[in-house]
Amino acid sequence: MGDPIQLKDEGNKHFQAGEIENAIECYTKAIKGCKDKKVLAVIYRNRSACYLKKENYANAASDASKAIDVDAADIKALFRRCQALEKLGKLDMAFKDVQRCATIEPKNQTFLETLRRLGAEIQAKLKTTFSTDSRVQNMFDILLDEEMEKDKREKAANNLIVLSREDAGAERIFQNNGVPLLLTMIETGKQEMVLAAVRTLSGMCTGHKARAMAIIQMVGVDKMCSIMAVDNEEIVLATCNLFQCINDSLTGEDKKDYGKEEALVLDASKDLKTILLALVEMVGSKKVSGHGRDQALNLLSKNVPRIVKKSKDNSKALFTIDHGLKKILKVCGQVSELPDQLPMTENTQLIASVLLTRLYDELSCDPERDNFREICNEYINSKIDPNDMDRTIHAINVISGLLQGPFDVGNALVGRQGIMEMMVALCASEREVDQMVAVEALIHSASKMSRASFIITNGVSLLKDLYKKTKNEKIKIRSLVGLCKLGSAGGDDYSLRQFAEGSTEKLAKQCRKWLCNPKIDTKTRKWAIEGLAYLTNDADVKDDFVEDEIALKAMFDLSKSTDKTIIYSVACTLVNCTNCYDKKDILPELVQLAKFSKQHVPEQHPKDKKDFIDQRVKRLLKAGITSALAVMVKADNSILTDQTKEMLVFLALTDDPKDRGAIVAQGGGKALIPLALEGTEAGKTKASHAIARIAAISNPEIAFPGERVYEVVRPLVGLLHTDKDGMQNYEALRSLTNLAGFSEKLRVKILKEKAISDIENYMFEDHDQIRQAATECMCNLISCKEVQERFVSDGNDRLKLLVLLCGEEDENLQIAAAGALAMLTTAQKKACNKITLVTTQWLEILQRLCIHTNPNVQHRALVIVYNMLDSDNSELAKKLIECELLEILSVIGKAENNPKRQQAIDAARTCLVKAMDLGLIKPFATPS
Repeated sequence: MGDPIQLKDEGNKHFQAGEIENAIECYTKAIKGCKDKKVLAVIYRNRSACYLKKENYANAASDASKAIDVDAADIKALFRRCQALEKLGKLDMAFKDVQRCATIEPKNQTFLETLRRLGAEIQAKLKTTFSTDSRVQNMFDILLDEEMEKDKREKAANNLIVLSREDAGAERIFQNNGVPLLLTMIETGKQEMVLAAVRTLSGMCTGHKARAMAIIQMVGVDKMCSIMAVDNEEIVLATCNLFQCINDSLTGEDKKDYGKEEALVLDASKDLKTILLALVEMVGSKKVSGHGRDQALNLLSKNVPRIVKKSKDNSKALFTIDHGLKKILKVCGQVSELPDQLPMTENTQLIASVLLTRLYDELSCDPERDNFREICNEYINSKIDPNDMDRTIHAINVISGLLQGPFDVGNALVGRQGIMEMMVALCASEREVDQMVAVEALIHSASKMSRASFIITNGVSLLKDLYKKTKNEKIKIRSLVGLCKLGSAGGDDYSLRQFAEGSTEKLAKQCRKWLCNPKIDTKTRKWAIEGLAYLTNDADVKDDFVEDEIALKAMFDLSKSTDKTIIYSVACTLVNCTNCYDKKDILPELVQLAKFSKQHVPEQHPKDKKDFIDQRVKRLLKAGITSALAVMVKADNSILTDQTKEMLVFLALTDDPKDRGAIVAQGGGKALIPLALEGTEAGKTKASHAIARIAAISNPEIAFPGERVYEVVRPLVGLLHTDKDGMQNYEALRSLTNLAGFSEKLRVKILKEKAISDIENYMFEDHDQIRQAATECMCNLISCKEVQERFVSDGNDRLKLLVLLCGEEDENLQIAAAGALAMLTTAQKKACNKITLVTTQWLEILQRLCIHTNPNVQHRALVIVYNMLDSDNSELAKKLIECELLEILSVIGKAENNPKRQQAIDAARTCLVKAMDLGLIKPFATPS
C-alpha cells in the first residue's frame, strides 16, 4: 500500500492531465490507506470531482457527503454535491447545499447564479406538480361520473394513458390514490373504462421496478388474470401488455438508477414466480376465454426461454415443465367437436405447440429431455382407454400437437407399439369425430418417409374410402390432405412419385376447388392449402396452381384472415412454387458413381428449370403476393415463428429488377425490415439480401419511408461480412452506395454501423464488380469528414489505393476512384500534397485521366488538377505546369464549347486561369 499523501498528489496530476480513470484509481488507493480524517475528506472531495467528470452523479454525491461529514463548511464539497444532486433531479437538496455555499461566500457570483437558477427551477416544478395533481384528480372525476358526456370521458381516458407513459406523470397518478381509482374503473365492467385503466397501469409499470412491485401488491396477480380471462380480445391484449410491462421491469429491463433508494426495492423473484404460476394455471382453466388462453401461452412463450442463449440458467423452463407441461398437453388434446372442452380460438393449439417447442429447446442435457418425454408419455398413457373413445382421441390429438411442436418427442410417441395401428383403426370408426382426429394425426405423423410408407401400405385404402363415402366436408378434405401428403412423400424428386401419373394433379384440382369455395368455413379451407403445400412439390401441380389466378387470390385472402395458423401452409406452398428452398448442387461425377453402384439418383422435373420458375414468380406478383406477405409479416411471433419467417419468399420475388418497383408499391420494402432484424440467421440473410436488391435501385424515401430507412442500414452492413457469398457482398455494396448518395444522416448511420473497414477491404478485392461497387460506395461516403481523415492520416495506403485504382482500365472504376479523389482534394488540401508522396506514378496516372475519352473521367481528373493548383503548395503547382499537363490543359481549354464535354472544358479553363493567377503562365496574347 502506497503513501496516501503521495497517492493523492499523483491523483491530482492525473486529474489535471485529464486522465480521470487513473485519478480515481489513485484516490481509491489513498482512501484505503489513509488514517487522517482531514486528509481523507480532501481525497473524497477530489474523487467526487472525478465522478462529476465521468457523469457518475450518485458516486459524486456520496463522496462529497463523506467530505462534508468531516467538515460541514467544506465549500468545495458542498458545491460538488449540489452539482451532483441537481443532475440526479433532487433540486430541493441541491438548493440547500448551494444556499450554504452562498452564506459562506456571499459575493461568489457562481453560487448566487446557481441559487437563482435552482430557485426558479423548483418553483416551475412545484407549479407543474400542483397543476398535474389537479389534472389527475379532474380526469378521475370525469371518468367516474356516469352522467358525464361520452366524448369528455374518452378524452379524459386518453389523457390519463398519455400521462402515465411519462415518469413524472405516472408518479403523480400513483401518489394521488391512482391505483384504487383505476380499480374502481375496472369494477364498472365497461369496456372503455377497463381498457383505459389497464393501459394506464401498463404505463405506470413501464421502466419502474419499485412502482411495478407496488402495483402488483395493490391490484393482485389474481385480479389481473381475471381481467385477462374475459372474452374480449381488446381487453385481453391490453392486460397481456400489462403483464409484459411488469415482467420487463422486474427482470431488469428497467435501467433506472435509484441511488440510495435501491435498498428499498425488494427482491422481485417471488412476484415473478407468482405471475408464472398464475399464467400456467390460466392455460388449463375452463374459466379462461380462448383469447385469454392464447395470451397466457404467448406470455409463457416470450418470457420463459432464456434471453441470452449462452446463459446456463434454464430454471424457468424446468419450473414451467414441472408445473404446466400437462396443462399445455391438455390444450393440445382438445377436440372442439366433443362436449365439455376448454374455450379456444383457431390459433390456440398451434400457439401451444410453439410453446412446447420452445420449452423443449430450452433443455440442456439428456436427463432433462428424458423427463420431458416421460411426462408426455405418462399423460398419453393416462388418456388412452379402449372403453372411452373420447379420452383416446384426446390422446391422439395430443400426439398431433407434439408432432407440430417438438417433432422428435411426437415422432418417438408415434413409434410406440400400437399407436400407428390405433390411428389407422380410428379412421374406420363410425364416429365422424374419431375419423377426423385420426386423419389429422396420420397427416402430421407421415412426415418421415418410413411412416409415409407404412401408411401407404396400411392406410391409403382407408383414406380413399373415407374421401369417397363420407358426406362430412371436414373429414373429406382432411382425407384428401392425407392422400396429398402421402403422394408428395418423394419431395420434388421426379423419379419418386408415390401415386400413378396424373393422380397428384387430380388431388390438387380438388384442393383448389375447395379453396375457392367461400361457403366452406375458413378452418376447412385451411386444409385445402395444407394439401397444396404438399402437392406443390410436384412441378406440374405448381404450374397449374399459379395459372389459376382465382385460387391464388383465394389463398392470399385467407392468409389475411384472423386464423393465422394458415400462414405456415401458405409459406410452404409459396416456397415450392418459387423453388426458393435450399438445394445442394450435385456433382456430375457423384451422379455417375451413384448410377454405377445402382444407387437412387434424384431427378429434376423439366418444369423446375429457371424459365418456368421465372414465369411462376411473375404470375404470383400479378395475383398480389406482395401485399399478402406484408400482412403475414405482421402476425404475432407465436404464430409467425422464425422458421416461417425464413420461408417468406421475398428474395425470389426480387430477382428481376423490373419487378422491384411493384414490390415496393405494395409494401414489400417495409415488410422486409422486421424479417431482416429478427429470426434465424438464414432468414435474416435472405431478407437482408432482398432489401439490398430493392435499395440498390429505388429511392430510399419511397421504398423505406420515414425513419425506416435508417433501420435498413444494419442488415445491409451485415451482408458485407466475409461469411456471406460474393453476390450478397456485391448487392449490399450497391445498396449502401445508393443510400450514401442520398443524405448526410444516412452516411453517418453507415459509419456508426462500422461498415467503413469492410468497404475498404472490398476495394482490394480481385473480383472486378465487387471492387468497383466498393469504390463507388467509398466515393459517396468520402464527403464525411471522418472518412476524409482516414485517407489523409499517416501510416496507411488508403490514398495510394485510390490513386492506383484511377490507373486501372475499367472506366466505371476510374470514374468512382477519380470522383473520390476529386472530392477528397476539394475538402482536404493536405491530400493534394500527399498524393505526390504515395506513389511515383501519380503524375502519369493524372495525365492519362486528363486525356481520357470519357468526359466524366476527364472532368474529375481536371478537378483534381485544379485542387492541386489551389493547394497553397507552390512547388506542386509549378511541377504540374512545367510538365505536359500544361499542353493538355491548353488543348482542352481552347476547344470549342461542346454540351457533351462542357464540364471538362470549363474545368480546364479554370485551371489555366488559376495558373495565371499564380504567375506560372502568362495571359494569352491578344492580336492587335
